Amino acid sequence: MNRQSAGLTVFFEGQFWVGIFERVSGDRLSVCRHIFGAEPKDSEVWEFILRDYERLKFSPEVASPVRKVADNPKRRQRIAGKQLQASGVGTKSQQALQMQREEMKCQREQRGRELREAEKQRQFELRRQKRKAKHKGR
Repeated sequence: MNRQSAGLTVFFEGQFWVGIFERVSGDRLSVCRHIFGAEPKDSEVWEFILRDYERLKFSPEVASPVRKVADNPKRRQRIAGKQLQASGVGTKSQQALQMQREEMKCQREQRGRELREAEKQRQFELRRQKRKAKHKGR
């Protein structure tokens, strides 16, 4: 039995969105790389596949071990989510903004921690002064 499957992975590389098409026929794998440019919408990707898939130039087939595909749709969704988390989504400016937000969050947490420590120290000094004042009047 000759099993055939195809897959597409779209990711952001440098300054362009790139699609990697994989075609598996039995234990042979061939790939093709296509540069989309701006971030493609799902409908644009689908139209591209329907219109231009036959014109793609795939690499020569190489031997590939047969991977067991997860049949459980929940598992497939979980794996796709992990891949998105690993690579990140968005443009460079969006990623830079996210890094800035995370940095500001760390600074806020540190500033809050320092304020709590200062307040704790102030309360301690106040208690110490009250204790001293009680013993002075003997």
